[in-house]
Amino acid sequence: MNSPVAFKDFADLDFARLPLKISTERYHSPEWQEKERRAIWMKTWQIVGRADELPNSGDYKVYSLLDQSWIVARGQDGKLRGFVNACRHRGNALCEGKGHAGRFTCQYHMWTYGLDGRLLAVARPDLVPDIDKAEHTLVEVPVDTFAGFIFLNPDRDAQPLAEFMTRDVMEGLAPYKLDEMTPVGMDVREELDCNWKVVMDAFSEGYHILGVHPELLAVIDLEPAAATWGFYGDHRTAGSPFEVKNADVCSVEQQVEAIRSLPSTFPSVAEVLPTFEAMIAPHLSADGTYAFPAGESVRTILQKATRQTLTAKGMDVSGLTDDQMSDSRGWFFFPNFFMTIRAGEATTILMTPHPSGDPNKCIWHVTAYMWLPEPLRQQYRAELVEVKEKGSYPYFLALQQDYDQMERQQRGLRNEGLTHISLSQEEFCVAQFHANIDKYVSRAG
Repeated sequence: MNSPVAFKDFADLDFARLPLKISTERYHSPEWQEKERRAIWMKTWQIVGRADELPNSGDYKVYSLLDQSWIVARGQDGKLRGFVNACRHRGNALCEGKGHAGRFTCQYHMWTYGLDGRLLAVARPDLVPDIDKAEHTLVEVPVDTFAGFIFLNPDRDAQPLAEFMTRDVMEGLAPYKLDEMTPVGMDVREELDCNWKVVMDAFSEGYHILGVHPELLAVIDLEPAAATWGFYGDHRTAGSPFEVKNADVCSVEQQVEAIRSLPSTFPSVAEVLPTFEAMIAPHLSADGTYAFPAGESVRTILQKATRQTLTAKGMDVSGLTDDQMSDSRGWFFFPNFFMTIRAGEATTILMTPHPSGDPNKCIWHVTAYMWLPEPLRQQYRAELVEVKEKGSYPYFLALQQDYDQMERQQRGLRNEGLTHISLSQEEFCVAQFHANIDKYVSRAG
């Protein structure tokens, strides 16, 4: 089975066109953040939630970003729409949070709007001059969905979402059935003491595994020749295969133990392990060593166990390759979305600037997804946790390590004596991300 998208090898990457020195100003300067607000946040498609959050007509939620906010609502016709969160009369904010309503009524002067944004009525019409209601609809902004996510673009003249995401991204993710996955175990939003780009940078490279996640060295190959990259418009993907780096220097038994440790980073591997153990058991010798037939390895057995487990659950994995059964790929949607995904599970991270406007802070929203049979999705669905006491949420090991490291990095980036950071070639995706930022900022002038 072939991969639905083509990937580049390390030798094919063009380093000459990318910035390998990045000014530290963009991580802590209010002026730079204002540039991003105008050039990026007000001009790009961004994920604002999941479509199954608003299943019924009248369901709505507010998406806020810095000093801006919008309403996303499902209309009587079942269509999702987005509106600037302001009454057309005197600009009063209409909604907060999320909820259900048959219409939106401004609490200032009681003007009322339909779920499609039309002005339905004004209070005391005898006090209001004749107005054209059609000219006083809520200000609509583009909203669309992909892979189960709701996207909104503040730019009313934005290109269609399908064009922004590109066909390669949409076709590459389709076999994973992400739209059928459910938040399970973790759905957390928390303030971080770092710029939003520090988070994006951290998840754009594997170089930091050496210092931050040494326990993953047994299962992830950091050699550039093992990794593959894909670049699609403003988006990208990168991945290195599991269980190859140490295959030549670690025993089969050590490789087996590495697979057994994977649930600390990829929780759904836990449900695969019983099948994996059953498959390797016949090859265990009396002396405690494993001897697999020619063509079989710890990696191929993990792949077979994963395919068998997911098929037994009812997931259609026919469109996924053997590599996708074992390997996790990182996908990056510009500007602020990162996801690791493998067969049956995904972890997503959304980074947004802090509502206060402080460029040294941001909000991250971390969600773990699993594919479950439809009857079980609501039963196991994780509720959103808004962390109030900093550092109190028990993230899994790798995520906690990143959490600590990113705040530590921001403290260094704020030093006035440090004018720029320098990127290695392994950090190609970090450079490509900042090249995109430069492109948007230069367009805005």
